[in-house]
Amino acid sequence: MKRLILFSIVYLLVFSGYSQTSDKKWAIGLGAGMYNNMFKEYSGLTPEVYLSRYLNPSFDLMLKDELGFKDQGAEGSMDFNNILLNLRYKLANNYLLSEDSKIKPYIFGGVGYLQDNMDNGVNFDAGIGTKFALSPGAALYIEGGYINGITTDLVKTSAGEDRSDDFWKVTGGLEFAFGKAKDQDMDGVPDKKDKCPDTPAGVAVDENGCPLDRDGDGVPDYKDDCPDTPGVVELNGCPDRDGDGVADKDDACPDVPGLKKFKGCPDTDEDGVPDPQDKCPDTPKGCPVDADGCPLDSDGDGVIDCQDDCPSVAGLVDNKGCPAAWEELELGPIYFDFDKSVIRPDAAVILDKVADALMSSAEFDFVVSGHTCSIGTDEYNQGLSERRAQAVVKYLMSKGVNNAFIGSHGYGETQPAVPNTTVANKQKNRRAEFKISIRKKM
Repeated sequence: MKRLILFSIVYLLVFSGYSQTSDKKWAIGLGAGMYNNMFKEYSGLTPEVYLSRYLNPSFDLMLKDELGFKDQGAEGSMDFNNILLNLRYKLANNYLLSEDSKIKPYIFGGVGYLQDNMDNGVNFDAGIGTKFALSPGAALYIEGGYINGITTDLVKTSAGEDRSDDFWKVTGGLEFAFGKAKDQDMDGVPDKKDKCPDTPAGVAVDENGCPLDRDGDGVPDYKDDCPDTPGVVELNGCPDRDGDGVADKDDACPDVPGLKKFKGCPDTDEDGVPDPQDKCPDTPKGCPVDADGCPLDSDGDGVIDCQDDCPSVAGLVDNKGCPAAWEELELGPIYFDFDKSVIRPDAAVILDKVADALMSSAEFDFVVSGHTCSIGTDEYNQGLSERRAQAVVKYLMSKGVNNAFIGSHGYGETQPAVPNTTVANKQKNRRAEFKISIRKKM
């Protein structure tokens, strides 16, 4: 019998098990074993039943009823009924061992009320044991202990001897846990083990009760717009390889940092037209542009409006888009022979220069005036001066100059260049003079 007790003690220290937990707070145990009386050294069968209540990770409270049936060959009567209230201290309590550990040894002790065939009274017991699981709701238990006899256990036997009901016992059996585990978010993981107890209903969870995150980016699948590709939390789990704050799936330019308003594309010249659509991506900053991103040139002079000092008037590139200033040309006069209005060769050379200047200009203002000396009547000289002015106009027209922009006047002898006192001076007064103003071409 001593070998049996020793073997049982070693066995219960080796085997592992699970006890009832906060998920299943109640348990019923059914078992049987052997007891050995310390007074008469005889043994017997002891079946038992108990009801257990989980208190906390360290303690269970047990109400147990043990029956004793002695070996019929032993001397005397040893049948008994022992009702015990025990406190079980569990070593797998997250201090010595993890509460989820497979090894679940325990120690127990308590008080009881024992009644045998001769007497009854208060007693106590103590012992050690362990459990290991057969299923989530069932476990095998094995334990060994000492039961102290009845406090009024001394009686006189027929032989005049005192007897004590102290004995050792070893028992084993099955424990069935029951009770409904609390699962606040109803994800199938009890709150005790649920690291994410507020998971929304219907969301797939892992063994810890947390929403699945199969790409491991920190965004659970049910919130992840890209659940199979690691991404950025701020973008609902989608990647952003250019780091511009626009998810690749929405980014029209996923490899170049850009702006959200342009679907992730840049606008290098900041003209409001994204680069992929900008036909003039190097527009100076601040310049108004058209739909293609090109600078406006309202007057079409080749100078963009933001650089054109005269944006509504066509002008010259080298004049910041403004028209050229009027320029006065100093050409002439030309001279005529006495009483003649025919262009002389020396005069033709000067008029050719005048024609070239007028034809090469963008705009011109040309006025020719004819003059005479004092020889002849005023009436005759007036007509001669007009013929001289017209001779100049006709010559310029022959060179392609439009007479619509030419003015001519005859002044007779009224505006002499020099006094008509000598022959030489009179020759200088037989002349045509020009007033020429031009604008250069753009």
